Amino acid sequence: MGPGHPECPERLDAIDDRLLVTGIGDALDRREAPLASVKDIELAHEKMHVAAMRGVGQELADDIAAGGRGYAQIDPDTVMNVHTWNASLRAAGAVLAATDAVMAGELENAFCAVRPPGHHACRDHAMGFCFFNNVAVGARYALDRHGLKRVAIVDFDVHHGNGTEDILAGDERVLMVSFFQHPFYPFTGAGAHAANMVNLPVPAYTRGMAVRELIEQVWMPRLDAFKPEMIFISAGFDAHREDDLGQMGLVEQDYAWITSRVKDIAKKHAKGRIVSSLEGGYNLDALGRSVEAHIRVLADL
Repeated sequence: MGPGHPECPERLDAIDDRLLVTGIGDALDRREAPLASVKDIELAHEKMHVAAMRGVGQELADDIAAGGRGYAQIDPDTVMNVHTWNASLRAAGAVLAATDAVMAGELENAFCAVRPPGHHACRDHAMGFCFFNNVAVGARYALDRHGLKRVAIVDFDVHHGNGTEDILAGDERVLMVSFFQHPFYPFTGAGAHAANMVNLPVPAYTRGMAVRELIEQVWMPRLDAFKPEMIFISAGFDAHREDDLGQMGLVEQDYAWITSRVKDIAKKHAKGRIVSSLEGGYNLDALGRSVEAHIRVLADL
């Protein structure tokens, strides 16, 4: 998105480096993300939004050919370049390929280390570093292509997943549980919401033990009663106490604990099926450590 932008390529490098230095990478089945089809993206997004994103990508290619810089400002925080279209298709494609592999029994679960993130992307527009909603596309794909009846989404990013709520609110086949700092960008989620949305707004400087208590009291009974056949995770790590894009106080052990509780529900109701997809996390060192903690639990390492 340009020099100095927090949603930068170094984020994935930090994760790779951490997996390398800890030796975890050697224990994982690592796969390259394919391109999602436009038809699958349209499970969660309006055709006009998808066409607009493709059109901007083509305009940027023409701009570069004419000697331009090849950037387009989508909103104050979000910038497209000539590679964004393909990167967005691969980010969603990773979640779809992971869903296929988990449904086929090739993998019990999967973590998708992808950019750009997705949970702010709404049905008909991009925003907040996000172009297509990777997890919402994955959830609809599991329901519509694989025939599942109930899918849960767990979102532990510091920001409310307004795009996921916009796409899936009122869809009784989906239960979404989340906590997020409030009031904070995108300034949604604290008001009235659909019955299938379990939103837990928490104030700045909330620490891990308070979040764990809320999860036990609110998330776990709702997830248990819903009996999901698969769980998707919007895995944002920007609620970490070292991350300057949020003001919450979680640490790696909190992410490991949350992951273990989600895994308990998946084992009980969903044959262990979890697909987790990277959202936020902008302090590179904290991001690497937090993803390591998350993957250790998913992979029983």
